[in-house]
Amino acid sequence: MKLTILGCYAATPTKHTNPTAQVLEIRNHIFLIDCGEGTQVQLRRSKVKFSRIKHIFISHLHGDHFYGLIGLISTFMLLGRNADLHIYGPKGLKELTLLQLRLTKSWTSYKLCFHELESDAPEILFEDEKVTVTTIPLNHRVYTNGFLFKEKEKERKLNINAVLNYDIEKCYYQNIKNGRDITLDSGEVISNEKLTFDPPKSQGYAFCSDTVYFPQIIDQIKDVDVLYHEATFLDKHDQLALKTKHTTAKQAATIAKDANVGQLILGHFSTRYDGFNEFKEEAETVFENVALADDGKVFEFN
Repeated sequence: MKLTILGCYAATPTKHTNPTAQVLEIRNHIFLIDCGEGTQVQLRRSKVKFSRIKHIFISHLHGDHFYGLIGLISTFMLLGRNADLHIYGPKGLKELTLLQLRLTKSWTSYKLCFHELESDAPEILFEDEKVTVTTIPLNHRVYTNGFLFKEKEKERKLNINAVLNYDIEKCYYQNIKNGRDITLDSGEVISNEKLTFDPPKSQGYAFCSDTVYFPQIIDQIKDVDVLYHEATFLDKHDQLALKTKHTTAKQAATIAKDANVGQLILGHFSTRYDGFNEFKEEAETVFENVALADDGKVFEFN
């Protein structure tokens, strides 16, 4: 699992900071999460192949989270894209996007598949044999969702020495990796545990931006490997966080601790601050394993 931060700052872009966007690579999928202004430039800098992006998840309809979408859609068209593009986001996103395309006479050469959201309960947006993506309802000034990405259980690893010892034919290897027992010609049943090793642990990633301190999400993200959580303000500005429905670094760390997550990544920093080490220091008073997001930063999780 690999996470590339394209942008992680709040509100407006500057010469040195970009609004929210990130790419999650998980089980051969490349998912784009939010698409703030300048996302396509950051994708190029990070050498992410545009053609591999087939699913875009938009958390909410504030500009710093989706103003880069229409530009990216247009660039896909100019590059001759043919593959369908699935876009998941709040109700209204389709109308906004199609209006811009209509007024600019810029119809795409590929199919745009909108999946508009309005439920206040978690719902599965995407599922295949490897991954599920589920909404995490948040509490912000407009309708907002985070997203929970979870790997499904991986194939068991073949214990080739054991398999050869029982003289099992190769045509049964896939069934064994799928967890099945094997019946020999003699009628003896060999349990799968004797023929395989446990698979690598499946991983999960939770993206939570933007929201006021919202402990209602804790049960849903319990024990997730990695949590990205907004931390727009420091604790000394907690009243401003409450007023604008954002979170402080300390509050994000409290969510991470109570949810027993493996690692916390802080982002969505207000550019009112000169530096961001204090965010990490503040969070670490509550939760130990804290990292700071930054534009262009890559996290790899094994």
